[in-house]
Amino acid sequence: MWREYKVYKSPEARGDLIDHYSYLVRITAGRLVTNVPSGLERDDLVSAGVVGLVKSVDQFDPTRDVKFETYAIALIRGAILEMLRDQDWVPRSIRDKLKAMDRAFQALEKELGRDPIDQELAERMEIDEQQLRTLQQRRTRTSVYSLDDMIGSGDGDDSIQFVEMISDEDADTDREVQGNALKQILAGGVDILPQRERLVIALYYFEGLTFREIGKVLGVSESRVYQLHTQAMGRLRKYMTEKGAGIA
Repeated sequence: MWREYKVYKSPEARGDLIDHYSYLVRITAGRLVTNVPSGLERDDLVSAGVVGLVKSVDQFDPTRDVKFETYAIALIRGAILEMLRDQDWVPRSIRDKLKAMDRAFQALEKELGRDPIDQELAERMEIDEQQLRTLQQRRTRTSVYSLDDMIGSGDGDDSIQFVEMISDEDADTDREVQGNALKQILAGGVDILPQRERLVIALYYFEGLTFREIGKVLGVSESRVYQLHTQAMGRLRKYMTEKGAGIA
């Protein structure tokens, strides 16, 4: 089908490709947002994801050394996150509670010299563990800070998706040269991360695990995984800024 569309510009082949890979939209939407925010429907997420899928079919180059599924999921995910950002669907009260949870976690971590368990964190916040778990789930859903945000994932011709940076070693155009340069800078930043933060980045962006799944792998809470992710992204942003990577 790719040959019929890319070489012969067949609209029927384009439609067939979109239909064939439509399952990626529901899978990505389901993994990205487990509970749909109030004011939105699951179909809203799917509709946004379809925009990303269509864009990926139109822009994908089958001659490059990257799987279409990997490329498409990145664009589908980006389209859904952009829609969620535009909706500003997290109420101020929830954001305040999430900040309070972060402060309580950091204070307990300093006092105890280790990661606090959920019971300790709930007691410090004067809430029960079910309320804490609800906040942790909110935390995961509000984590929309991605590697693509750091290297520029806009709609312009000069934007570069992270998925494009991690493949195609034989760069011979200005765009690909820029991608390889960013790839080297980002790889250097990942290398200097503490071991646990580096593992979170690998499991989240390369293995596709959710924060909850990563927590089970590491033996820590979902909230702690978010903390590690946030710390890692902060270090990477600082590192790339210092190296002049031109991030926003």
